[in-house]
Amino acid sequence: MTATQTPKRIRDVYGETLMELGERDERVVAVDADMASGTMTCGFQRRFPERFFDVGIAEQNLVNVGAGLALGGHIPFVNTFAFLIALRAAEQVRTSVCWANTNVKLAAGYGGVSGGMDGASHCAVMDLAVMRSLPKLVVLSVSDGISARAATLAAAEYEGPVYLRLSRAAAPDVHPANFQFRIGEGVSLRAGNDVTLVSTGPVLSRCLQVAEELVRDGIDARVIEIHTLKPLDKELLVRAACETGAIVTVEEHSIIGGLGSAVCEALAGTRPVPVVRVGFRDVFGETGPYEDLLGLAGLDLPGISAAVRQALELR
Repeated sequence: MTATQTPKRIRDVYGETLMELGERDERVVAVDADMASGTMTCGFQRRFPERFFDVGIAEQNLVNVGAGLALGGHIPFVNTFAFLIALRAAEQVRTSVCWANTNVKLAAGYGGVSGGMDGASHCAVMDLAVMRSLPKLVVLSVSDGISARAATLAAAEYEGPVYLRLSRAAAPDVHPANFQFRIGEGVSLRAGNDVTLVSTGPVLSRCLQVAEELVRDGIDARVIEIHTLKPLDKELLVRAACETGAIVTVEEHSIIGGLGSAVCEALAGTRPVPVVRVGFRDVFGETGPYEDLLGLAGLDLPGISAAVRQALELR
């Protein structure tokens, strides 16, 4: 991103892409729970009112309506906040979406602590752990506007249940405009031989910044994006472990059950190496500005840099 570019809010890009999908395919429909201005489905609502369904503040019904539309041959994007999909509607996601294997796309806005100014209850720092444990569900987490568009298009094309984690925040683009998003394939963004930073979501850009800063201290850090937490690109992770000998995972999520846990699971039986996990440490989100909340979890540049040095010591 150049100095003159303004980072785009991920949810805005999602809303634009959803309208694009609506233009392409009349099977695409949107279901919302009285939050169109927050999930950015309002544009789709205005453009395709006959394909927009607002169920009100009833997230469990929201998921079931989406499943019914899928069974009727539509491609439903079911929209609300991440914590509501993962917690309030978890049973419906399990039964009506995953167990029934319906072609529902769960668009989970306000991922991580990007909704922190709306209150601690709006933070989603455990959603990936819940969703990753559900059979048949593909779990995606996007890092910038470019990947948000690409992931939304990929989710629509994929036949089966998808959880698409989106952020309310703006994020600098770390991918080229022609980025090819492939479900289940991680992305190597920076080469390096001393340690590997593995990240998902908007905090990915911070890992790239840290890697560049560490060069001054003679530390050559590799950076990998895992935009698909399930199915996980185990081959890429094992190769990084073999070649660098230490891993740092960085996620806007609890270190329990999310990316860090997925990486540890992937390496434990094949190539165990030191893994330092950066994220929320068995705590809830809090109310406050986005940057402050990330800093509390060590998801700022000093926190990530310190984790890299810890991993190198353990190696």
